[in-house]
Amino acid sequence: MANEEQEWKSPHNPWLITAAVMLAVFIFVLDSTIANVALPHMAGSFSASQDEAMWILTSYLIASGIILPSVAWFSNVFGRKAFFITCILIFTFASVLCGLSTSLDTMLVSRIIQGIGGGAMLPIAQAIMMESFPKEQRGVAMSIFALGVVTAPVIGPLLGGWITDNYSWNWIFFINLPFGLLAATLANSFIEDPPYAQKKGLQKIDYVGFGFLIVWLVSLQVVLDKGQNADWFNAQWICWLSVVSIISMICFVISQLKNKDSIIDLSIFRDRNFAIGSSLLMIVNAVLYSSIAIMPLFLQSLLGYTAYLSGFATMPRGVGSLTAVLFTAIAGHKLDARFLVTAGLSCIGISSLMFGFLSLDISMFNIVLPNVIMGFGLGLTIVPLTTLSLVTLDNHKMTNASGIQNLMKNIGGAIGTSIVNTLLIRNAQKHQFLMVGHLSPLNPVFKYKVASTQAALSTYMHATVAEQKANYLMYGELLKQSNLWSYIDAFRIFGILGLCIIPFLFLMKKPRFDKNASADMSALH
Repeated sequence: MANEEQEWKSPHNPWLITAAVMLAVFIFVLDSTIANVALPHMAGSFSASQDEAMWILTSYLIASGIILPSVAWFSNVFGRKAFFITCILIFTFASVLCGLSTSLDTMLVSRIIQGIGGGAMLPIAQAIMMESFPKEQRGVAMSIFALGVVTAPVIGPLLGGWITDNYSWNWIFFINLPFGLLAATLANSFIEDPPYAQKKGLQKIDYVGFGFLIVWLVSLQVVLDKGQNADWFNAQWICWLSVVSIISMICFVISQLKNKDSIIDLSIFRDRNFAIGSSLLMIVNAVLYSSIAIMPLFLQSLLGYTAYLSGFATMPRGVGSLTAVLFTAIAGHKLDARFLVTAGLSCIGISSLMFGFLSLDISMFNIVLPNVIMGFGLGLTIVPLTTLSLVTLDNHKMTNASGIQNLMKNIGGAIGTSIVNTLLIRNAQKHQFLMVGHLSPLNPVFKYKVASTQAALSTYMHATVAEQKANYLMYGELLKQSNLWSYIDAFRIFGILGLCIIPFLFLMKKPRFDKNASADMSALH
């Protein structure tokens, strides 16, 4: 197998392969965030609450996670190229179904199909990218890969906001049709299967393990989606479903360790870089998707931004990401990747803490600057960290490793989005309780505010009605401030989390390549 890896080389130019792969990656990752700014509009169309509308995001992430561990098995059965193209077509068809949805139920079903179709695209694309370049150039490959993975979630809100304001939210899904068909055509033209990824026919499958996987992730999704409405573990059925999810996860892991025909090869976690790097990427993904999910809500609900303006304000994150990706592509191989990731996580932490000190009396610059810093931090983090976690692995392990890693990242994104949604609701209630005592006639500031507001309103209405309106306006201001504090709490948690995981980076080993461009993967510090 090792000789087979070294001798095989794709007949096509790596950059043509990159174009085919990255188009598919871009539209998949774009759809993970393009719906964010349109959530209030979709919630209105479906008569759903804000937390119910968040299911549109989490169902997509969890559904794509279900297919990830079985990517290697499907690639063996159908051939990796054929399976990759099939996934692109399923994703494209499901996108059309999302645009045609007229209820929350049909939207969730469509998003699940879309997630299942698109879930396998990312690990296969990542494996193809890593194989298309020599091992000593995998940092360049991951920089290009990260350009789509990091930038697409940032462009998504801007594009989604513009489409929603000028047309309707349905078109954020319809635009996938031409690009999906083009991606499938390019993939068919330029991607070739190496010997170890060609069609092998029907393979044995671990039905028991796959069953445990489905039960684990589906029950996890239900807990994440319904937990807040059911008051989490105060609801008995949430407790039981959580137990089912945990037991299923344990049984899945045991089945994969004992079964020779397992869906995934967990022995890959013996590689220290892969185990630590994937765990850190899971946390980073939780912060990434959580921040992307709540930023449009913050801008639209508290600052009064339109869907387009909220997307425009977050777009500079993409500028920061692009800058970081270009930097790592040009100079990253000359620097210790662990120090690059340290700088990236520091930027994420600092920018999140900057968001944690905002007020309602700010300009767009106060949103743009932290977004640029956060984008730069994400680019410095995801590119080198992904390279570090995969660079010590052999080519034939790449598809399996990419599937496991992306499963962990998806679970991290889903859990992070659900937790931050709960934090926003619970902390807003907590701050409202703490602040409502200030709305008292014994408070001279409150008394003065009500009196001045009442005086201004009295010229347009009866004094009694003006007094009621003034009190109502003061209470509305309290609600806005309590919601603001809940967002501040969330951003501060992001910042602290980003800084706290930095020490774990130095448990990873730095790979050393020889001068002849043939990497000696056993030469580790």
